[in-house]
Amino acid sequence: MVVDFWLKTSGTWINVFTILVGTVLGLLLGSRLPKRMQQIITQALGLMTLWIGISMAGRLADAQGGAIDGAVLGLLAMVSGGFLGEWWQLEDRLAGLGDWLKKHLRGQGKFTEGFVATSLLFCIGPMALIGSLNNGLSNDNTLLVIKAMMDGLASIPFASTYGLGVGFSTLPLLIYQGSLSLLAAVFSNLLPNPEADPRIFLLTGIGGLMIMGISFNLLELLRVRVGSFLPALILAPLLFELAQWLT
Repeated sequence: MVVDFWLKTSGTWINVFTILVGTVLGLLLGSRLPKRMQQIITQALGLMTLWIGISMAGRLADAQGGAIDGAVLGLLAMVSGGFLGEWWQLEDRLAGLGDWLKKHLRGQGKFTEGFVATSLLFCIGPMALIGSLNNGLSNDNTLLVIKAMMDGLASIPFASTYGLGVGFSTLPLLIYQGSLSLLAAVFSNLLPNPEADPRIFLLTGIGGLMIMGISFNLLELLRVRVGSFLPALILAPLLFELAQWLT
């Protein structure tokens, strides 16, 4: 039981550990980390994120829904999900939530501001969502380990600026990602073979495309409104079932 719990949530615990280590390093370094060092770290993270996104997106080839190819289903989910996301202004609402929290809590000092900023950074986004689902569904913590490295490195300059509040962002992260992984594990028991289920491949592939969008943002190649594509993760299994029914 304990081993199974660890397998389903291991990525989240590793994520918590790297943020804490990054916070300690940031507190020790203070503001002595050069700008060019921060930039090269971000570029390395962007390239690694691009690689993992491409690897995940390749699973669309195995997500055949009846007579409809997985790539077609993925495209339909991304286009319709992106349309809904823009209609609901998800990207702007997420950004607005962060601005509202920072505006109303800034007066309580850098501890609170750092806690709010990094909690949003580490919790909100497709990488946390997809990574947690992958960990819970198939014990695959690869994406969360990549995210853990990103968050750990990002926490160094944040902690040097905001202080100890960055480390406390691990509390909402633990609740959010851990709950998603455990919830996914519950649903995985309803699938006969989740590791070979085309619906999981479809979700993984769409998540990979979104992760690629994050990498483009990190590398500053173009600005992809990744948050607007979040509804695609909900529409994907519905489109898969519709394709099965039609064919």
